[in-house]
Amino acid sequence: MSRIYLLLVCIAGVILLSSWGFHAHKRINRMAVFTLPTAMAGFYKQHVDYMTEHAVDADKRCYVDTAESPRHFLDADEYGKQPFDSIPIHWTAAVEKFSERRLIASGILPWQINRTYHNLVRALSEKHMRRILRYSSDIGHYLADAHVPLHTTSNYNGQQTNQVGIHAFWESRLPELFSDGYDFVVGRAQYVASPVDEAWRIVKESHHAVDSVLGIEAQLNNSFPAGRKYGYIERNRILIRTYSDAYSHAYHEALQGMVERRMRGAIHSIGSFWYSAWVDAGQPDIRNLTADTPLLDSIPSPLDGRKPLGREEWH
Repeated sequence: MSRIYLLLVCIAGVILLSSWGFHAHKRINRMAVFTLPTAMAGFYKQHVDYMTEHAVDADKRCYVDTAESPRHFLDADEYGKQPFDSIPIHWTAAVEKFSERRLIASGILPWQINRTYHNLVRALSEKHMRRILRYSSDIGHYLADAHVPLHTTSNYNGQQTNQVGIHAFWESRLPELFSDGYDFVVGRAQYVASPVDEAWRIVKESHHAVDSVLGIEAQLNNSFPAGRKYGYIERNRILIRTYSDAYSHAYHEALQGMVERRMRGAIHSIGSFWYSAWVDAGQPDIRNLTADTPLLDSIPSPLDGRKPLGREEWH
């Protein structure tokens, strides 16, 4: 196999293994629908396929919108050793302290969750079906990203620790291999009194797991036979070099359920944010909402040859 072909294979792997992975994002949004109370469940179950397929719209926008990429992460370590003691949780105060340019450069994930939440509240109060569906799927995506430790660090793809590729490994390869065995029954959605506080709590919790995500893989790499670390899988008739099943299994076991816990947490959080937005909108009757035109996906797929307009390593 030529070096040029291997390079193309690696590039294809980067493009195909995006964010939580399309597989995981779709599954997380889909399962969140089943956490909702009866007054909401009918509407969301009626559109469960939409919520599933459009769970990845935010990732797709990274290929056409330069403003999208920073909405998916927060490089907390860029703010010092105790970042959550120094970053104001409210956007206006944070801009006043650090400037908007600085905030965007380091990511705006928790603030984006809060903004999308209030957009969803407004859409629900106006009973605007299209916007309800869009903001529901979008906040599901951002909340899922917030549950990923590597979305909270400047070393997001292990590029600072000689672990390049760990981002897609943790949040895409592992769920694809093992999520069929996860327990996604997470209970009923709960009201979130302060969405912005909750968004920051989730990001902070994820950030505390960064050292484990990186450290456990580094230890495994030092002890695992080098010749068995990688293998090849076929996607869309393309042969892709990726972490072997054996190495993936060893890493998954060493993480002791971390990926499952973060996915379960994402599912419950998404349902809870949807439910809270409905309550804050005045509990409107959304059971019989209809759209005046068909619901279509106009966002191009990242598989059409485009490159993301942001962090290419993890999109």
